[in-house]
Amino acid sequence: MSDEASDADLLNPTARAFVLAREGNAQLLGTYVDGGVPLDATNDRGDTLLMLAAYHGNTEAVRVLLDRGADPNQLTEHGQSPLAAAVFKNATDIVKALVAKGADPETGAPSALEAAQMFGNTGLLTLLQP
Repeated sequence: MSDEASDADLLNPTARAFVLAREGNAQLLGTYVDGGVPLDATNDRGDTLLMLAAYHGNTEAVRVLLDRGADPNQLTEHGQSPLAAAVFKNATDIVKALVAKGADPETGAPSALEAAQMFGNTGLLTLLQP
């Protein structure tokens, strides 16, 4: 990507929101969403804002997005869920936040339950059980 394309992306509010989700700037991310960036937007890789925040371990960004109505069960184009990403990263606080907002542990491929089983993470398995 050229410097010009990067600069142009940063001027685009939705593209900037993806950077904020990845970096974990929860307060500014909330401002962008409140200003009209759609919660269900996806980037060129099919990731949502919530997926990026969860995968990168940004608990406060996850909470900001969930509190504004982000769908905890929206899958990427590859069938991955934010909850499975949080399990993969062993991000217990994010798993708790997602489950509290209705994330389905059986959604996606692999599902969060399957991921916890693959990694032998009994603590997260306990959190994910109904």
